[in-house]
Amino acid sequence: MATKLVQLISPHLCILLGQKRQHMDLQNAFQFLIDLIFNNNRPWFNDNKERYLSAKNDFDTFVEELIALLKKQDKSIDVNSAKECVFRIYRDARFSKNKDPYKTNFGAFISKGGRKSQYAGYYVHFEPDNSFMGGGIYQPTPVLLKTIRTQIFENTKEYKGILEQKDFKKQFPVLHGDKLKMAPKGFPKDFEAIDLLKNKHFVVSQKIENEVWFEGDPLKRILNSYKTQQTFNEFLNRAVGKEVS
Repeated sequence: MATKLVQLISPHLCILLGQKRQHMDLQNAFQFLIDLIFNNNRPWFNDNKERYLSAKNDFDTFVEELIALLKKQDKSIDVNSAKECVFRIYRDARFSKNKDPYKTNFGAFISKGGRKSQYAGYYVHFEPDNSFMGGGIYQPTPVLLKTIRTQIFENTKEYKGILEQKDFKKQFPVLHGDKLKMAPKGFPKDFEAIDLLKNKHFVVSQKIENEVWFEGDPLKRILNSYKTQQTFNEFLNRAVGKEVS
């Protein structure tokens, strides 16, 4: 990690300092996260609190720009502010072997109802060397999980068509997260597409290379990916609507 960050990130930041590019406001946030990776402790963070607040503000601004454009694509999105979507940087390390107090990323989940919603949505993860975009539903409640599986069971052809659509399959070849080893309770073991019901999460993702944030148009890149993902979210949200309406 350290070698890659020094060799890849630093030259880009030096070059970009002398050039006018779109979304240059994210470079300070990027550099803050690099420094945090090597100084993940409370004294350093407190000494650099103003840098953190500035970096967070830059990311929040980017997210609000993303929300405004995404709402034109997906009319179900009803949030307007970064506050409704951006996750806290502070880690809950009480039950984790990793006792680092801070995340080394900024992340936002944009969906109907915001980051705490049960609805499928869109996620953007901003982290040196580990940025990605994607979304779906992570850790659905047991009741919602069964409803989603029922939806897939009753609409298998439609669901398979979404997963096998050319652009979707190219960008999101797999669903991430744990799967059951056996058929889920309440569904026939001999169901021909039983593997589709074994997922515990319904999440897709696609890597964002470091260079995209500075040399490309990250908003356009992310929105295009979200457009490909939208039908997947809409399918999942038909199930969610049965539980939360």
